[in-house]
Parts: sequence; structure tokens; C-alpha cells
Amino acid sequence: MPLLTTTIGAYPKPEFLPVIDWFRKPGGTDDPHPTEGYLESIAAMGNRGEDLFRRATESVVKDQIDAGIDIPTDGEVRRENYIHYHCRHLDGFDFKILNRKAVRDGAFSAELPTITGPIKARANFLSSDWQVAQSFTERPIKITLPGPMTIADTTVNLHYDDATHLEADLADALNHEIRALATAGCRWVQIDEPVFARYPKRVLDHGLAHIERCFEGVPASVNRVLHVCCSYPDKLDRRDYPKADASAYFDIAKALDRSSLHAVSIEDAHRHNDLSLLDSFRQTKVVLGVVDISSSRIESVEEIAARVKDALRHIDPECLILAPDCGLGLLGRDLALAKLKNLSTAAKLFDE
Repeated sequence: MPLLTTTIGAYPKPEFLPVIDWFRKPGGTDDPHPTEGYLESIAAMGNRGEDLFRRATESVVKDQIDAGIDIPTDGEVRRENYIHYHCRHLDGFDFKILNRKAVRDGAFSAELPTITGPIKARANFLSSDWQVAQSFTERPIKITLPGPMTIADTTVNLHYDDATHLEADLADALNHEIRALATAGCRWVQIDEPVFARYPKRVLDHGLAHIERCFEGVPASVNRVLHVCCSYPDKLDRRDYPKADASAYFDIAKALDRSSLHAVSIEDAHRHNDLSLLDSFRQTKVVLGVVDISSSRIESVEEIAARVKDALRHIDPECLILAPDCGLGLLGRDLALAKLKNLSTAAKLFDE
């Protein structure tokens, strides 16, 4: 079998879907969290909304399939961003009270929704998103969720006195959603925790325990994936954006490998790792980012294959999955497709 391929989460929204999101910033603002404009853009669709979302989901799933991706996502087409979409479905968040906060260890600041009460799950919603996406393919659709530490970092807490208590309540709410996904039939669930690369000491102290809490009671048939990237640029081809320290992956790798996770997703294309990092993963698969989502340059098949060959000196092929570094939203459809096709072609070169 060739190496498996997947995408991480976001895919460029089709032009016919008039929804503000992380990558379609309202009014030209530099704020990457278009919180205020999201509901208005949904309301503007009127009774066409669900039909447009289904059409958009079908389009992005088809693109990924046509590009050769084995484990596609729903493209997060319903979301303004992967974090706040989820928060809108939980008790305890106020989206009318916005407060500015520096996030990602000071990498940027934004106007963010506020936690004003206890965090609790409401009615399940991602299982419906998964069912719509899964209806368009026989390949397994992966659904993504923001992790507790990342939600806490990207919101403003005015209720909890203790950050660990906040993240524990978030983990319980996420667990409620993941269990519903499993019951619906979803077999690939990915939690996104970019702040794991920012705060490795917190990961070892309580962050990883909260990921375990997210997956508590979830059957073994569900593939448990954790995505840890080192940061996201505010625009395409910006090369100087602040990133987490490259040593962070080494700081947490062995602990991740000892966990109940089935796969850990890391970026490698924008900034190559010392691939001895992969030696730390003895029982956990690695989803390796082999195309750069921040650059308009299209990596050649040969370039991708050469990096994969280097990786396979440290990890068995059955334990390696190829992917982009992160979500594809900045690239636009044409660039995203070109990069994914080259990724899939490179993966097929390792068919033995």
C-alpha cells in the first residue's frame, strides 16, 4: 500500500458560499477572528443556507478525493474558524461581549468572545456535519475539534478562577461531542492543539491529561488524532511570522507516545524538524506535514518524496501519514489542489 494521506482541517470555501471566516476577513481588517460578522453572513443566506452548506461540503470533499486524499475532512465549511464555531455551541460563552487579548504567547491579539459562566455541552452538532460530508464519499471523513488549551487561549475568561478547572470543563464538553460522533459512525476524530507547541510545560502538567479526558469512553474503533502546529500566518507568503520553538515537539513527544492517541500530527514543511524526533514515536503514528500552507510555492513531487524518504529512516511506513502542515484556507482552491495532488502522487511512490 502507498502511504496514507489526509488533510488537517480547513479548505478554501467555494466562492458561492458567502460566509465570513478566518481567511475572509470582514472589511479588510487584520483581525483573524471575524467574530462579529459571522452570524450576519449566515443570516444573509436566508433559507438557502443549508443547501449552500451541503453544496459547499460536497465541493470540498470532491476536491480532496480528486486530489487523491485518503482521509479527507469536511473542509470546515460551516465555520468562521475552528475554535469559535465550536464555542458557539456551548453554554458559558458570550459572543456579544468581546475583549481584546494577546494569544499564542503574544504572537497576535484579537477581539475574542468571553466566558461568562460554566462551560457545558448543549445538543450535539458535529455528528450532523460529519453525516453530510460522509454522504458524499465512501472514504472516511475526519472531523476536527479545537482542544481545551487552545479554546482557553483564544477566548477571554471572566468566570473561572482556575485555568485547569476551565480546561477540564472544556474537555468534558468536547468528550460529549466526540462520543456523539463515534455513535454516529465517525471513525477519525482530530483535536487541534496548536498551543501545545507554545506551552510544553503545561502540556506535561495537565494539557495531555485533558486530551485523554476528551477521548474518555470513546471506542477503540475511533482513530484518535492530535494536531500540533507551530503557528499560522495572517497572510500568504509571509515568512517572518512568529512560531513556536522547534524544541517544543521534542519536549512533549515521548509523553504523547505514551498516551492513548493513535496519531500525532506535526508540521515539517515550513520549518524542517530534526527528524530524529520521529524516533520518539514507538506506538503512535505520525501525520507529517510535507507541504507548506503559508507559501504559494508548489512543492514538487520529487521534493516531497525526498523528505518522506528521510523520514522513513526514523519511522516505519505503516506508521506514517502524509498531510499539509495545517489548514489550507489561505491558499485558495487552485493552489490547494496543486499541492494536494503532488502530495498524493509522492505518497504513491512508496507503494511496495
